Parts: sequence; C-alpha cells; structure tokens
Amino acid sequence: MNNYQKGARSVREKYRQAREEMIENQLKRRGIDDGKILEAFRQVPRHEFVPEKNRHKAYRDHPLPIGEEQTISQPYIVAYMMEKIKPEGDNRLLEVGSGCGYVLALLAEIAAEVYGVERRSSLVEMSRKNLKDLGYDLEIKHGDGTRGWSEKSPFDGIIVSAAAGKIPDHLKKQLAIGGRMIIPISRKVFQQQLVLVKRTGGGRYDTRKLNPVRFVPLLEGKE
Repeated sequence: MNNYQKGARSVREKYRQAREEMIENQLKRRGIDDGKILEAFRQVPRHEFVPEKNRHKAYRDHPLPIGEEQTISQPYIVAYMMEKIKPEGDNRLLEVGSGCGYVLALLAEIAAEVYGVERRSSLVEMSRKNLKDLGYDLEIKHGDGTRGWSEKSPFDGIIVSAAAGKIPDHLKKQLAIGGRMIIPISRKVFQQQLVLVKRTGGGRYDTRKLNPVRFVPLLEGKE
C-alpha cells in the first residue's frame, strides 16, 4: 500500500469513527432506537453531501450550509423526522425540499421507492450528482414542493424539509391511507413546530404537534 492509499484509508476511517460517534451521542442518547434508521445513518456518509470546506464539521450536532442560502439539517432532527413517518422496506416515500440529497439517501437505505422535489435547479443538479457518485439511482423533480409529486403518489410517508405557513392540501391528498407526513409549520416569525399528519381515511386526517424546530421557509414556485 502506497502513501496515497494509506492516506485515503486514514480519511475514510476518520469519517467512519465520526459517524459512529454521531450515532451514539446525537441519536441513541436522545432516544432514536429504530435499528433501520440507525443503520441508514451508519451507511450514508454525511460529509459527501456538504461543501468540502465544511467537511470537517459534517458530523457535528448542527445544520451546515450547502449553498443557495440552504442547509443540510441537524442529524438528530432528520432521524427524529424519519422515526415519526415509520419507514418500512416496501414503502414509497417523498421528501419535499431535498436540497443536497442527504435525506433521500438515508430513506433509500430503507424504502423501496424514494422521490424528491426541490425548487432550486442548482440544488437539483447538486443532489443528483451527490447521489449518483454514491451509487443511488433516485428521481428528483425540479418543481414546486408545496404541490408534491402527484404522478408518483400515493406516498406511505412524506418528509418536508422546509417550514410552511400551513399544511399544503396537495401534500395531504398525496398520502396513502395510513400514510404519515411530518412537516415544520411556522405560526410566527422564528417560531416553528413539527407537525405529524396521518391520513386515516379518504378525507380524514389526524394531526399532532411535536417539537419546536428551525428550518428554512417552504416557498411556492421554482427557480
């Protein structure tokens, strides 16, 4: 093994150890105990989804900028949102506001079908490249996230990675019966709360308020 190979292996091991510490300290200690989700975090290299200048911070307990005034979310919040939609192997899942593609990769480690919607074309290109480089073959639509992706519905689970002023009707209607959506809702400036929506019938939904959070806004249209 030459010096370059030794150096590359050392870097991979450093990131592997950082992922394990993230799982132990940020996820398990806060109550994340779904084995499928923990294994997904173990398999997906978060550092590959952030700009190189921030890779040394990739496994820290906070969001990181990815460009276009957008962020990759705090690992614990992602895991918490994933647990609330209860992903299973035969599920069809959607992420709204897919950004750099990290959450899509985590979901793809569990579910059979995973789709993303992102309003910024530059982030669509970034996420497609990130995912392709890591061997994920996923569909990401450049479109208005508030309208979801009706052609791919119904979804067993929807994660919305941006804060809306209210729950978009289009997204509710794209849930399968028994499907779950978790979405940050912004009632006032700088006051957001995660909301879990479960479709119980044709036009019936159960809604439950969860933890306070901080996300970028969910905007209509596309760029």
